[in-house]
Amino acid sequence: MRALLQRVSSARVTVDDQVVGRIDPAADGVPHGLVALVGVTHSDTEATARALADKVWRLRILDGERSAADLRAPILVVSQFTLYADTKKGRRPSWSAAAPGAIAEPLVDVFAHALRELGATVATGRFGAHMHIDLVNDGPVTVMLEL
Repeated sequence: MRALLQRVSSARVTVDDQVVGRIDPAADGVPHGLVALVGVTHSDTEATARALADKVWRLRILDGERSAADLRAPILVVSQFTLYADTKKGRRPSWSAAAPGAIAEPLVDVFAHALRELGATVATGRFGAHMHIDLVNDGPVTVMLEL
């Protein structure tokens, strides 16, 4: 399982011109949360999803080397099968390492649920939908995690 984390001041995901998840800007302009683009591969399990959620929640990449847990920062979770693109051969990415929706969707749900159990305020995109993501990356800070 992979998560591409972006430290953000604000973010929102829209589907068919409707906002389905958002992190609102902080009144004081301090980096306010994380966007977690999450990809699932064939060997991932619920235990993998929970462990990755814990890592995301405790990773110290917010202002002052604090974590989302320290600041109770919101997290916007968006499924992203393209994190498993294989571009080693040719010009067309292969998606064979990405788990199919029937496997991936429940594990992305477990990931989001595990974050909520840890105390996070979690917003989500819509699995399988064509989403538009608007975000203000702060820093910029972008970190790839893989378990």
